[in-house]
Amino acid sequence: MAEKKKNGKRQAGGAAMPEAFKERILQQLGPEAWEAFAACRNETPWGGLRLNTLKGRPEELRRLLPFDLEPVPWTRDGFYYPPGERPAKLPFYQAGLYYLQEPSAMSSAAMLDVKPGERVLDLCAAPGGKSTQLAAALQGKGFLAANDNSPKRVKALVWNLEHWGVTNYLVLQEEPSRMTRTFSGFFDKILVDAPCSGEGMFRKDPKAVAGWKAYNGEVCRAMQDEILTAAAPMLRPGGRLLYSTCTFNPLENEGTIQAFLDRHPEFKLVELPVYPGWMGGTQLPEVRQLWPHRVRGEGHFLALLEKEGGRQTSACIPEQPHHKAGKDQLRPFYQFMDENFTAPLEGPFAVFQQHVYKIYEHLPPLEGLKVAKPGWYMGMLKGERFEPSQAMAMGIRAEQMKRRLDLQPEDTLVNRYLKGETLMVQGEPGWTLVTMAGYPLGFGKQTPDYLKNHYPPGWRQFD
Repeated sequence: MAEKKKNGKRQAGGAAMPEAFKERILQQLGPEAWEAFAACRNETPWGGLRLNTLKGRPEELRRLLPFDLEPVPWTRDGFYYPPGERPAKLPFYQAGLYYLQEPSAMSSAAMLDVKPGERVLDLCAAPGGKSTQLAAALQGKGFLAANDNSPKRVKALVWNLEHWGVTNYLVLQEEPSRMTRTFSGFFDKILVDAPCSGEGMFRKDPKAVAGWKAYNGEVCRAMQDEILTAAAPMLRPGGRLLYSTCTFNPLENEGTIQAFLDRHPEFKLVELPVYPGWMGGTQLPEVRQLWPHRVRGEGHFLALLEKEGGRQTSACIPEQPHHKAGKDQLRPFYQFMDENFTAPLEGPFAVFQQHVYKIYEHLPPLEGLKVAKPGWYMGMLKGERFEPSQAMAMGIRAEQMKRRLDLQPEDTLVNRYLKGETLMVQGEPGWTLVTMAGYPLGFGKQTPDYLKNHYPPGWRQFD
């Protein structure tokens, strides 16, 4: 592996602040802190990545990278990477070994403290960074429902979950209010990373300034109230809800939380930890505000709420036998597993328009809801044969496949495979999992003299 590069100097950057925004921040912070806040906006935002603990331990994954990483204090799997590096251009990114994420944004899912086996809802999930973090915390046990009401954003959400190798999820494309009845008391943990005026992203994203002028705090506050009202009944007694924004506006932060508590006396605030630079609320000391002049990250707000009631298991919800597929219908799929896997995957499996999914066995009936992905996508039935999906390749381990082509990161065949090229390699004929340093990249169909590439066109990398 190449010698690791050290952290370099961060360079200047930043976007102009609207006058009305400056006046309010000056009132919130006071003159001295305002000067520090204004000065930090001329610095380049911190680059962060979060290692995929579904693929391995952080120390194992760190050793693969050709540059040093510095831990983000508030999450065990988050790290700062040196300025000037381009982690998305490395094949490790294509293998799903990390997600590029702004460091402060890693705090929301971390503070929800998800445990394996829990039922978790990411209610405003796209593009999926926080969903991948929640899924990693579940470690393949329990269940994650990820929702977003935008068709365009849901596509990014699905891609990120598949790329991450998540196997225990459902993706919905719904208004939160339409989910309440179906999932009443269903979830142990809920994340509401709410739409907001985006003030905390002004330094990182100049477009956020333009959006702020058209998308004011009052408009956002109305949406936040509506989303939290829909979320509350979906949480079981004793469950916890983490509300977060990327704004500094008190109306959308402490104001939204106080209004929610006034409407929902069955909820109480849980005090969050204090990491270096984190500040408590002005009116609600249990909440936390992250300011970019105090932390190595952008602006963020966090509030953790708990629903009254002891530790209570969610009610057992009848399974959906009409969605499950019989062995006759799935015969090509089971034959594929017999021929290609060292041991078959465990179900239950369902078929929707010839597409095979592994589904969560205790799902409530989903009729009337817009379902983008009902579970982990296995692949497609094509008559008497089955063709596996890229999502399956990313969600399995290398040792589960009988035939593997393992490449080293520096091998030129890695980039050729990621570009969709046929690989002139010999091997045992049949479906083959292409891996890099033991981590899956995707499938290929081996002939005696070459490997036909099945890496999806939408995933392919070009110079």
